[in-house]
Amino acid sequence: MEASTTWCVICLFEGGCIQSLLSACLSNLWRLAVLFVKKLFGWLGIGLLLVACQEVVVVLPTAVSPAEVAVAAVETAVPTVPVTWTPPAAADTSTQPAVVAPTTALTSQQPKATLFIPTNTPIPTATATATETAVPITATPIPVPAATNIPPPAPTGRPTGPNLLPNPSFEEGHYNLNGIPELQLPNGWLFEWDEGPTGYGTEAWDVWVRPETRVLSDAFLPVSEHPLYIWDGIHTVKIFKGQGAISYRLLTDVALQPGTYELKISYFPDLVMGYSNGQKLYADDPVAGEIYLIADGNTTGWIFPTFGQRNITVLTFTVDHPHVVRVGFAARGRFALNNNGWFMDDWFLRRLE
Repeated sequence: MEASTTWCVICLFEGGCIQSLLSACLSNLWRLAVLFVKKLFGWLGIGLLLVACQEVVVVLPTAVSPAEVAVAAVETAVPTVPVTWTPPAAADTSTQPAVVAPTTALTSQQPKATLFIPTNTPIPTATATATETAVPITATPIPVPAATNIPPPAPTGRPTGPNLLPNPSFEEGHYNLNGIPELQLPNGWLFEWDEGPTGYGTEAWDVWVRPETRVLSDAFLPVSEHPLYIWDGIHTVKIFKGQGAISYRLLTDVALQPGTYELKISYFPDLVMGYSNGQKLYADDPVAGEIYLIADGNTTGWIFPTFGQRNITVLTFTVDHPHVVRVGFAARGRFALNNNGWFMDDWFLRRLE
């Protein structure tokens, strides 16, 4: 049986039957492979076609107006720069400016009042009623003398008789000029001041400003300051301004008979440029403060006083016929110091023998 089977296989192989069968199988496998590949590409094509047929959303840019574009350009083109502040230059006191006479025209309009409380000087609360001698500024300005540091001539006689000045030590009340609290004046006296360019420079501080005035009793001053600023009675006058240049005149009118007279003025230039350890540093430039006396059109000329102490200046003059004479004291501080202050008290006008 086995021999018969083996013979049949050999016959089939030799007869080509097995080769035909294998060839047919390979041919069928190739057709199946080709069919599978065709179907695979068909599926892929259908998928791509479906994707291509889907709706594509196109986003268009938003329309922007020319104005909005311009604004955006401005906002992005200019960077933000932080604000800075440059302090004003300090006054250069290394070189003395030329001494030039100030403007003497009277102020026709009063500027707006600004409160300023002086150092160690409270504002008095009581205000006395003005007397008949409290008059506004009406007189023709007195010519300003040329600057000088030459002392006035010595008197030719000895003072005699009563003090002819009204309210000479400022003990007889006070009033507010034009109702302005910052212009508190002793009864019997009037006040003039300058405003505008000083003529000494072009900086912001080279401008005369209105001073402030006070009639102070000893109750408004520390006890240690009484002998510095009060020399008769219990009152003193302070004329001052912080951080401002000032030029002013304190005047009164007196009816005099022919004769020779002596005007004697005491004052304290409190010209403070700074402080150190609680102590005042007085101005170190002599031209920071100047004064002159006035009597019937005569003056001493500008005088450079000593700062930080009491000064006494005398003017002798002669009256040749009976008339009303204007007398008084003028001062100026051309620098905007921390305090341009002047105290005054115990004034005299007496006839000489």
